[in-house]
Amino acid sequence: MGTLYLVRHGQASFGADDYDQLSARGREQAVRLGEHWRERGQAFDAVITGTLRRHTQTLEGIAEGLRTTPEVLQMPGLNEYDSHALIAAIHPQPLPRPDTPELYRHHFRLLCDALAQWMAGVISPQGMPSWNEFSAGVRGALDHVRQHHVGHKVLLVSSGGPISTAVGQVLGTAPEVTIALNMRIRNSAVTEFTISPKRLMLQTFNTLPHLQALEHADWLTHA
Repeated sequence: MGTLYLVRHGQASFGADDYDQLSARGREQAVRLGEHWRERGQAFDAVITGTLRRHTQTLEGIAEGLRTTPEVLQMPGLNEYDSHALIAAIHPQPLPRPDTPELYRHHFRLLCDALAQWMAGVISPQGMPSWNEFSAGVRGALDHVRQHHVGHKVLLVSSGGPISTAVGQVLGTAPEVTIALNMRIRNSAVTEFTISPKRLMLQTFNTLPHLQALEHADWLTHA
């Protein structure tokens, strides 16, 4: 059997005009994860990412820490949903920038509500696939790993939505549980699946082994 390491991207630019860009902290998180793995002799037989900029930038940071230049398979099915389109589907009025704790919480309350409606087929956010199509993209990536990488160590860099969807598919969780998992995944966190020919099995979820030292106590972020 092998192991699939699913990594959420480092901290992006929440609240900015372009979210799809790692912050300085996000790059530090990614580099530190690569360093952590290099210190332990970790290596990967295959590397898979989505096609978003924050995915490729996170992988670049990890590769810098590992001191390696991996070959990469990009899979659009690992790209994140469009949170702005989701929220606009249930709240078409413009929202203020979420730059206070209350506005931040309000943003994510709306997002959770929109996710539930999207997953139930109640709304069809503009420019987005259906929930079934989104899920199929994630399932396709997992099937690829299971079919081609038994016995291998595989690194997969994506976003909170696809990773929580992957966990939900492996565990058979209800939509509301998948949403709750999505909201808890931290930047640069690692989730591990064991790979066998017939199935994937969850081993760890949302861990930050590279940020356990006191000097990294303020590196933990969610958005």
